[in-house]
Amino acid sequence: MSLNIVIIGAGEVGFNIAKHLSKEDYAITVIDVNPKKCSRVQNSIDAKVIEGDGTSQRLLDEIEMAEVDYILALTRIDEVNLVASQIASKMGAKHVICRLRNTEYIHKDAVVSPKDFNISYVTYPEMAAKNDIEHMIKKGSEDEVHEFYKGGINMIGFHLEEDSPIVGRTASEVELSNPYIHHKLALVYRDDESFIPHSDTIYKKDDYIYIVGRNEDISEIQKMTGNPNYDINNIMILGCGKIGRLLAKSLQNDYNVTMVEKNESKAKEFSGKLSKTLMLSGDGLDIEFLESENVSDVDCFIALSENEQTNLLSSMIAKDFGVKQVITHVNTTDYYKVIKKMDLSIVISKNISAVNEILKYIRTEQEKIEISRFEDLDVEAVELIVEQDCRYLRKNYILSNLPNTIRLCSVIRENKVIIVNHKTQILENDQLLIFAKPNEIKEIESLFK
Repeated sequence: MSLNIVIIGAGEVGFNIAKHLSKEDYAITVIDVNPKKCSRVQNSIDAKVIEGDGTSQRLLDEIEMAEVDYILALTRIDEVNLVASQIASKMGAKHVICRLRNTEYIHKDAVVSPKDFNISYVTYPEMAAKNDIEHMIKKGSEDEVHEFYKGGINMIGFHLEEDSPIVGRTASEVELSNPYIHHKLALVYRDDESFIPHSDTIYKKDDYIYIVGRNEDISEIQKMTGNPNYDINNIMILGCGKIGRLLAKSLQNDYNVTMVEKNESKAKEFSGKLSKTLMLSGDGLDIEFLESENVSDVDCFIALSENEQTNLLSSMIAKDFGVKQVITHVNTTDYYKVIKKMDLSIVISKNISAVNEILKYIRTEQEKIEISRFEDLDVEAVELIVEQDCRYLRKNYILSNLPNTIRLCSVIRENKVIIVNHKTQILENDQLLIFAKPNEIKEIESLFK
């Protein structure tokens, strides 16, 4: 279905949203006051670009707002996004998506809420990043973790070292030799490309593999691959920005949290507001300072400064000191592949978290199925319910009839999670978790909807 989408704000969130949506059969319009950002979009993306104020009624009058399916207010300024959202909604836009930084709008006692501005969906990038990081910490590993079905199913990403016990073996051999560790290989990232695996796919050194399992089995899956988890007690956060403060406030009752902030006045300002967090004024790139603060005893180091280079370098230092879990925040996708190749740490981006949330909302609304995407993997996760008259059931298919281009990993039946094996049957009303390239989504729908 062709959609008419207007994006206000061409920063990292707006630009990446436009880039991904432009690959679909959508009409994209991008509005921004900054001429350099407008030029970036014009030179990179097939989209109409308007240089101007997204809160200007005169400017928005130039767009047939009644024909707009989604308007996305994604600037860095909350007030601009709220005003643009309300104007666009009153002018007839069907759906309004808004980016906000101030989490006070979702407080139970908030005087003003997004509903007052006729907003359909709100993304809070800092909150999304904080939640992602907190989830990684609670899993206690060096690996990526993604949740499905309210945490009942996890997909965990590993980097395979040469000494991993599964290197050189096929996916089916590993499944058969570990019958009590229920798991399914979902996708593989190898030589800068991702692909959907099959039972004969061989695990290779330096692969990034993504395995699906029940939440209660993740620890055993980690051991099976040679990536055991560990206890997290001592946490060091670099940077007293919005994400760092949200994270420290959430973690400080359960962990020993230390926060390092280079700006002394900022450190003093927030030390009283984070009463159970040890606030230090110092430079995260100062090796002598880190040594004096016993960084080698830290279990988890989280680089959240506003400077990407500082985050990258401080993460390298922490890794060199033997910190088990290192989490690095970046604002853009420019460093994703570099950090992945270096096997340095888990990479988090508040902007990419926001992009993923928004894309999931739009695609789920349109396709009527849950679709999640993963940065740099070009693979999507599809969650759907098997319908009574679907082609798969009408034709009495079995798992071997599924195309090799999709990977069915799990079934939920009567609230019980089943990790798929060759004997698994698919029944009406089953909830499925399938991984595939974006161009296979229609085929999945045609089989089960």
